[in-house]
This record gives sequence, structure tokens and C-alpha cells, in this order.
Amino acid sequence: MNDDAIRAPQPNWCLYLIECRNGAWYAGITNDIERRYAMHLAGRGAKYTRANPPLRLLGTRAFADRSSASKAEHAIRRLPRAQKLAFLQP
Repeated sequence: MNDDAIRAPQPNWCLYLIECRNGAWYAGITNDIERRYAMHLAGRGAKYTRANPPLRLLGTRAFADRSSASKAEHAIRRLPRAQKLAFLQP
């Protein structure tokens, strides 16, 4: 049996947090973080990050499906800023 056969399946979706040029933190979900962050950097991401370009990716958290990631996105947006980074920890 090879190593690929015993690895656990990788989550398909992730929640991410971006620090924007205006100092705000933007939360979103994606199934391809590298592509999505590149879109934000190029000004083709969300309307908010087109107006407030990203400075850096603060972190991500993996989820098994889109529904779970979407619920987490809703939850993180309601948290005080001081708790958002901690929320990204599994």
C-alpha cells in the first residue's frame, strides 16, 4: 500500500482572513486559497478588497465542506477583532 492510500482526504474549503490597506480585516471562504488571494491582489476579488486592497493574508482554517466554511465565515465576522485570529485555530 502506498502513502497516498492511507492519507486522510484534504478539506475542500477554507476560511481566510486578510488585512487590508485601510487597517480592516476581511473574511472570506474559498476552495482555492492561492487563486482567491491572487484575485484580491489583482483587484478582481470582492468589491470590498477592490476598494481596500489587501496587505497580507493573516491566516486560514480548513473545513470539510462549503456549508461549514460559510457558517464559520458568518461567525468570524461577528467576533471582536481580538478574537478573530484565535478563531482560525482548529
